[in-house]
Amino acid sequence: MRVIAGTARSLPLKCIEGLHTRPTTDRIKETLFNILQPKIPGCRFLDLFAGSGAIGIEALSRGAAEAVFVENQQRACGCIRENLAFTKLADRARVLKTDAVSAICQLRGEAAFDIIFMDPPYDQGLEQQVLAALRDSSLADEHTAVILETSKNSDTDWVEDYGFTPYQIKNYKTNRHLFLERG
Repeated sequence: MRVIAGTARSLPLKCIEGLHTRPTTDRIKETLFNILQPKIPGCRFLDLFAGSGAIGIEALSRGAAEAVFVENQQRACGCIRENLAFTKLADRARVLKTDAVSAICQLRGEAAFDIIFMDPPYDQGLEQQVLAALRDSSLADEHTAVILETSKNSDTDWVEDYGFTPYQIKNYKTNRHLFLERG
C-alpha cells in the first residue's frame, strides 16, 4: 500500500495486520481520488473508520488543508500517526481515538467538512448510525460530499431516510462507493 499522488507520492504506508481491516487497493483509491480531485485542494477531510489512514493521507498528499482521522483501535491509531510522520503530513492532521458517532459529537460546532469518507465494517449497521449523527450535525452541509464504502451487495435504499441523496455510485468487484449529499 502506498500514496498514489501528490507531495507524498509513492511513499509506502504501514498497514495493521489482524484487526479485520480492509486496506483500499491502489486501483480503487486512484479511481476514488480521480472523482474527488476537483474538491481536494484546500479542503477539510474527515476520514471515519480510518484504519491505516491511507485515504486521509492521500487527501493530504493531494492538497487537502486538513484531515481528521477517526479510529477506535489503539494499534490502528498508532499506525496512522506513524504513517503521518513518515509522509511528513502530521502538521495538517488530527487523530481521534474514538468511535465515529462519538467523534461527530466531539467535533460538534466545528465548520463543515468538504469531504467525509467512511469505510465502516460491512453489514453491522454502523453507517446508519453515522448518517443519523451527521444529519443533525454542523459537520455536513449542502456542499459536503459524503462517501460511503459498502460491500457491493449491501442494501443502501435507506440513505434518503437519513437526509442524504446519492448523486453517484461507483461499483467495483466486491465493494462500491456511494457519493452522497444532503438532500
